Amino acid sequence: MARTNFDSLLQAGCHFGHLKRKWNPAMAPYIYTERNGIHIIDLHKTAAKIDEAADALKQIAKSGKKVLFVGTKKQTKEVIAEKAASINMPYVIERWPGGMLTNFPTIRKAVKKMANIDKLMNDGTFGNLSKRELLQITRQRAKLEKNLGSIADLTRLPSALFVVDVLKEQIAVKEANRLGIPVFGIVDTNSDPKNIDFVIPANDDAKDSVEIILNTCCTAIAEGLEERKAEKADEKAAEAQDEAEVEEKAPKRASARKPKAEAAEAPAEEAAAPAAEEEAPAAE
Repeated sequence: MARTNFDSLLQAGCHFGHLKRKWNPAMAPYIYTERNGIHIIDLHKTAAKIDEAADALKQIAKSGKKVLFVGTKKQTKEVIAEKAASINMPYVIERWPGGMLTNFPTIRKAVKKMANIDKLMNDGTFGNLSKRELLQITRQRAKLEKNLGSIADLTRLPSALFVVDVLKEQIAVKEANRLGIPVFGIVDTNSDPKNIDFVIPANDDAKDSVEIILNTCCTAIAEGLEERKAEKADEKAAEAQDEAEVEEKAPKRASARKPKAEAAEAPAEEAAAPAAEEEAPAAE
């Protein structure tokens, strides 16, 4: 897996933190210096943390589990949607639905409702409805699609959360913490890294900064998915080979049993022959 390049992080502006007066003291270990009243993040630590997070995400994907991407900031949500969709992972870029994780069955019901509306529209059931009723249902469908369309394939709780701006998405972080779901987060100098399992100290406001970090992490997830696919193919090939070997051995076993059966019958015939010869003189 490719390692994160320091220069590319610098060009993307990952090192720019918030104003010094807005900082969170818990981020002190990741701050390199302060210039013109703005904190500068140590990009050596950022690069190391990105690689650490990418390795962990790769293993999660390799085990066939889902990672939920969360980021509702206007300037970064398009990037998040694009990157998450490219690796077929669920994402939330509109308002975080409260209880999305802690009350997951209710969210699933809403997703099923959306699927039912689609089904009824396709089979012509809504053909007899008035224009007003149809408009209401269409609006309801559009609202559900906007908020939940990106998680329609999430049939169970995700195995990890990837959060852009942990301060803005603190409700999502709290829900994940409560359920013991590991959190990967891009953490700026104004945020608290305490409840984040994999901290990536970086600028979470700039589109380029978020994009370069997501590129590395999503590439790692894609590699994990490919390795899983290759392992499954190898397993199937091994199973097919085992079945072929079993079938090949079966006729040999059958032919090996046949001579033994004939050999068992031969002594019985030989024993019967002398007995017949002995009986013949007695008859004379």
